[in-house]
Amino acid sequence: MASLYPKGTILSTDEAIATNLIHTLENGKEGFDKAAEKLDDSNRPDVAAKFREFAQQRSTMSDELKSLAESYGDDADQRGTMPGAVHRGWMAVKDAFTSDDADAVIGAAETGEDHAVEQYREALEADVSPEFRPIVVRQLASVQAAHDYVRSLLPQS
Repeated sequence: MASLYPKGTILSTDEAIATNLIHTLENGKEGFDKAAEKLDDSNRPDVAAKFREFAQQRSTMSDELKSLAESYGDDADQRGTMPGAVHRGWMAVKDAFTSDDADAVIGAAETGEDHAVEQYREALEADVSPEFRPIVVRQLASVQAAHDYVRSLLPQS
């Protein structure tokens, strides 16, 4: 995993992973919000409503991790850098916003969700504390469920 902090900064594994996941969740929230806006005027307003639920879910999950980071004495909101991979996770969604094609927006959301699931799985492979692991496991289940819902919307090939 790429370092989120300037060289020489020492963080616990939990802090670094929490901050990475916060960025992933914030990108997901933004992506779902923008995708929902795009889908409002499409033939998929039902999906727009669900995407808004996912955006709210991501916000709640991010807040939970921010509270955890604060308990470590970290201010995750003040971290200005983010790994390129996290940023790229929802870049496809941003590109799809130039199109009015609901399937393109949903496809881009699925790409972003693939990335979110990957970030959570990598977090569980790391040496996180026994106190932090259940939070990551629980949040991964929510992210995986959202991913599976989005994937189910894609046309079957």
